[in-house]
Amino acid sequence: MSRPRPVARTLHLLREFFRLQAAGGIVLIVAATLAMLAANSPLHDAYEHFRHLPIGFAVGAFAMDHPLEWWVNDALMAAFFLLVALEIKRETLSGQLSSFDQMLLPVLCAVGGVAVPALIFWGVNHADPVAMRGWAIPTATDIAFALGILALLGPRVPLGMKLLLSTIAVVDDLVAILIIAIFYTEQLSIGHLAWAGAGIGLMLLLNWRGVTRLWPYLVLGAVVWYFVLQSGVHATLAGVVTGLLIPLRGPNEGHSPLEHLEHALHPWVAYLILPLFAFVNAGLALGGMQAGDAMAPVPLGIAVGLLLGKPVGIVATALMARMAGIARYPEGMGFPAMLGLGMLCGVGFTMSLFIAKLAYGNVGGHFGEAAVLGVLCGSLLSAVLGWSWLRMTLKPTTTANG
Repeated sequence: MSRPRPVARTLHLLREFFRLQAAGGIVLIVAATLAMLAANSPLHDAYEHFRHLPIGFAVGAFAMDHPLEWWVNDALMAAFFLLVALEIKRETLSGQLSSFDQMLLPVLCAVGGVAVPALIFWGVNHADPVAMRGWAIPTATDIAFALGILALLGPRVPLGMKLLLSTIAVVDDLVAILIIAIFYTEQLSIGHLAWAGAGIGLMLLLNWRGVTRLWPYLVLGAVVWYFVLQSGVHATLAGVVTGLLIPLRGPNEGHSPLEHLEHALHPWVAYLILPLFAFVNAGLALGGMQAGDAMAPVPLGIAVGLLLGKPVGIVATALMARMAGIARYPEGMGFPAMLGLGMLCGVGFTMSLFIAKLAYGNVGGHFGEAAVLGVLCGSLLSAVLGWSWLRMTLKPTTTANG
């Protein structure tokens, strides 16, 4: 008996999604490595010139002129957050978060994986109010990096593990979005927020009228981005709002505007935007640093939060949920696999670096460099330990990952 077509299509989309995410994670690793090599070589000056390369344009009286680093972090990353919002909406309406049974374990694990790293950072840095601006840095998980590492393990990784990791990361991203909106918003301009609200209102009107073409939403999303940028709220949140307002269902049963945009954006985000973000932000010059600098409160709180806080929060929560009988591990996973998954969730990288820029970008001193050092150390150690542990504990004969 042939497999029902919707099931086959779902499995095909999952395979394509994980293949693309894994490949993107490997590209991300290469970009971060190149950034570190450039920042610590005779190419250092050229690297800094590239980061601060002025880029601007003018249309009549309207003009924007900023360095490349700004365009990457404030403009291109809006497309990354747009993609994150599309994934969250799809998972919530028709994916792994669409039913209570499916969403309970990843949501609980994500909450534990956010709370424990934040508490560890607080324990190390609570005496310094400026340092405490970075409390959210170790709470994030980089799904592209983590899936890239899983890809190195080949067919021994069960599909349920990939699904749980990606769903935890999606919930993590949702929490990070809320944190950015609530805790990293500067002084507000009510006028610009009102104009942004008008753009959002027009997108809601398009939804109400049943408009499923993408271009009106994207044009209005660009307008909302500009006014959000001027309002004091971080501009990338405009990408989140736009993604959540893209219709999931089209006029034809087989067409989804949301999935179409998601699949169109994935290659650009995975192979251009995130690697460019990594290259621009991960280039930490180590020349003036000493070995003891990694033990300073900020990098220590971040690194320990990622390396220890993430697996402790995720695995302890999963264990308690299982003992309470309210959730169970996915098929093919036992405690060793759950522990390895928790370790991989300590790879924070992209979102951690992004939050570090928001936390310390305007405070002066060496907080920004210290945060990057903590993110790189914590993410690298989490990746190495997670990969090593899973390689030892997962059976090579496992083939049920599709």
